Amino acid sequence: MLKKEIQKLIKKALEELKKEGVLKFDKELIEIERPKERRHGDYATNIALILAKKNKKNPIEIAKLIKKSIKNKEKGLFEKIEIKDGFINFFISKKYLCKLVDEIIKKGKGFGRTNLGKKKKTNIEFISANPTGPLHIGNGRGAFFGDVLANILEFAGFEVEREYYINNAKTNTQIQILGKAAMGKGRAYLSDYLKEKIKKLQGKLRRTKDERGAGYLLAREIQKDIKKFIEKKLKIRFDNWIEEESFYQKSEIKKTIKELKRRGLLYQKDGALWIKTSKFGEKKDWVVIRENDQPTYLMSDMVYHRDKIKRGFKKIINIWGADHQAHVSKMKATMKMLKFKGEFDVLISQIVTLKSGKKLSKRKGEIITLEELIDEVGLDVAKFFYLQKNLNTHMDFDLDLAREESLKNPVYYIQYAYVRANSILQKLKTQNSKLKTTTKSCAATSLLCATQNSKLFSHPKELELIKKLAIFPEIIEEIAQNYQVHRLTHYAKDLAGVFHQFYQECRVISKDEELTFLRMKLVLATEVVFENLLKLLGISLLKRM
Repeated sequence: MLKKEIQKLIKKALEELKKEGVLKFDKELIEIERPKERRHGDYATNIALILAKKNKKNPIEIAKLIKKSIKNKEKGLFEKIEIKDGFINFFISKKYLCKLVDEIIKKGKGFGRTNLGKKKKTNIEFISANPTGPLHIGNGRGAFFGDVLANILEFAGFEVEREYYINNAKTNTQIQILGKAAMGKGRAYLSDYLKEKIKKLQGKLRRTKDERGAGYLLAREIQKDIKKFIEKKLKIRFDNWIEEESFYQKSEIKKTIKELKRRGLLYQKDGALWIKTSKFGEKKDWVVIRENDQPTYLMSDMVYHRDKIKRGFKKIINIWGADHQAHVSKMKATMKMLKFKGEFDVLISQIVTLKSGKKLSKRKGEIITLEELIDEVGLDVAKFFYLQKNLNTHMDFDLDLAREESLKNPVYYIQYAYVRANSILQKLKTQNSKLKTTTKSCAATSLLCATQNSKLFSHPKELELIKKLAIFPEIIEEIAQNYQVHRLTHYAKDLAGVFHQFYQECRVISKDEELTFLRMKLVLATEVVFENLLKLLGISLLKRM
């Protein structure tokens, strides 16, 4: 990655200057950014400003020392290095950009992969909707976010397991309420869908002894539908489906309470059992066993996460709905209590509303189901629209735009860019004997050989496109660290825009054979990045539109 190469050069320069006694440098963070304005270079760093105070020197003087040291080592990486207001701005050379196109083609499916995760065993739990009815539009946000985040982390070298937690313990309030509805004693959750389920289960429900059993039975049938919908229609694969009730059947609640009592972390008060979360960063203590001897959600979640730790995960990520916000600090305290030494992150998915002049029908009850939405706009469009905004911000799903089958729709705009790149390559293979091959790898080899002694890319739109392709691995690594998945959709739109501009201004197939092959390499490199990018997003790779 260019970013890392620049970081290494700066670090090497600083260590050399330190050795010479010119600068004081310990292990300050060397931040590299991609400036918004092109006049500030392709990359820039503020390290000279950071070191100025420690060294009691003008940052420009420090920047000049760093620049001089780097110029002796960079071997053609930069066109130029400029100093502006204490910042060091780097401009990547055309020669290096040409090499980068070849590198993208050679790496193919591997371009963008990193070893950041180093096979760290990672658990991502997402969706985990209560089994009281079909998934609704709010569930879609966490569903697609979790799946794509898992894809990105795998691409970045993590060993990822996707997990769905089924809240079906017989002691749960919602299971008991569901049981009342099943036995004709209540109307909560009673949608048309649920009425149909109850009707089909009448025989089995008559044989149940109480509301808990009825609720558990009904929840299991609902969960079967949820699982089928997730796998067949959402095309999301889970490695683990964990039932909350299984922890009760294995007496894990009792075992956990026994361990906590032994460590002096529980106490009795007002007839309930409390846990000392206040000693682990939480504002106060919380009840884990109520006066009626029933465990709270905190107790169940603690047992569940104790199980995750026992399974050897070093990184645990939970994606929860907005209604779980207040539960985050409690869980962070209990993870400390459970002596978890790895990384624990809870990401909150905020509310989703529909923005549209025309409403969806509500065939299955008072909620708008996720299935209805996907039937209306398609899986690709639904997924992309959900992923466009930061997870922790409120989202208006623009239904009218999602229905658009034109380039106004960002999904069509991106897919059309991929289709356009693919059709150009197919056209050249048809017209040119050197590329009459059946596989992409053969075409790549032919292109590379045909342009070994070619001239450099020089058109501004060629260079802009290469630079946009170059940052793909950086985007992947950054998202793997900060979980800002929406940045991948923004990158996809930006890349499509830059490619469309390149296509408009740079004739690819012309009488100039050398220029044709040079630009074909760039088209092929673009196709490689689009394929890797769209596979991560789970968006279809269309051949025609």
